[in-house]
Amino acid sequence: MIAYETTTPGAPLSPVERETPRPVGTQVLLRTVACGVCHSDIHLHDGAFALGDGKTLDVAQSGQVLGHEIFGEVVATGPDAQGVNVGDRRVVYPWIGCGQCAACQRGDEHLCTPGQALGIVRPGGFADHVLVPHGRYLFAKGNVPDALAATYACSGLTAYSALKKLGEPGALDRVVIIGAGGVGMMAIQIALSVFGIQPIVVDIDEQKLAAVRQLGVETTFNSSDPQTAKVLRKSCGGAYAVIDFVGAEASVNYGLGCLRKGGRLLIVGLYGGSLTLPIPFIPMNARIIQGSYVGKLQEMDELMGLVRDGRIAPIEIHERPLAEVSEALTDLKAGRVKGRQVLMNY
Repeated sequence: MIAYETTTPGAPLSPVERETPRPVGTQVLLRTVACGVCHSDIHLHDGAFALGDGKTLDVAQSGQVLGHEIFGEVVATGPDAQGVNVGDRRVVYPWIGCGQCAACQRGDEHLCTPGQALGIVRPGGFADHVLVPHGRYLFAKGNVPDALAATYACSGLTAYSALKKLGEPGALDRVVIIGAGGVGMMAIQIALSVFGIQPIVVDIDEQKLAAVRQLGVETTFNSSDPQTAKVLRKSCGGAYAVIDFVGAEASVNYGLGCLRKGGRLLIVGLYGGSLTLPIPFIPMNARIIQGSYVGKLQEMDELMGLVRDGRIAPIEIHERPLAEVSEALTDLKAGRVKGRQVLMNY
């Protein structure tokens, strides 16, 4: 098999010939059909997350096979594999835990530390084959295109899980989505079609804002002017919730500026930076600041049921060959991508 491995931080991935794994026990081997390119892959490729004030979280690791938005075809199974057969084509839930810790036992495998996540800890989808530990992590896609199906493993799941954390907003409660990139666009689609939420969408790119208005979003704001947060807040009395799919210092502070008393800020994006907030303001404003990281296996099951039922509109997909993985990472980092890039193993 060919795997595209990390070398030095930020350098092009190196194609390496590896022995194709042979599944044992409950393991399932898939030939990679499609694998999405996520912003998280950029941070792992660069080897660091920005923490603000010049500090970084070092995650550099050579020989790592990234890629966690995986759709593939089953080509071999271990003797104890369950629920799948050779020839099945499945979306892979990559956020796999140890199965033994408290987080895993309560159904939060995605919060297991360090876990066994594909493309993060274990080899992922930037390769022509990927090994999955159990058939329960594989989901049928229905009639959606292969490239689109891959994006539900992270982009779709992350958006769906974040929206679920909002509970049931009332008729007068406004929800703000910051960031109309790949994950944000997926969240907008799901908010409109599944949750019945008409979100206010914020971005710094007028082309992206125009695109979300074409989807049926009625209200948008350009956050390149931070003062628009005040305009937004006055227009609706303050937001019930803000979901930040950027996760930068500027976007987080913008989101806080949109909230009403008792509002909730959900931070999803990992762009980086730090947050400084006067402590008295937290109880005085009764606000909740919460992180949201991908989603549960149960939420993946729910999401894929919605996908198969045709309830989630597609996002814009740009296919390119798996061999162009390094170029895809460069384009995403440079902000040249609208929608989601998906690498195809032709």
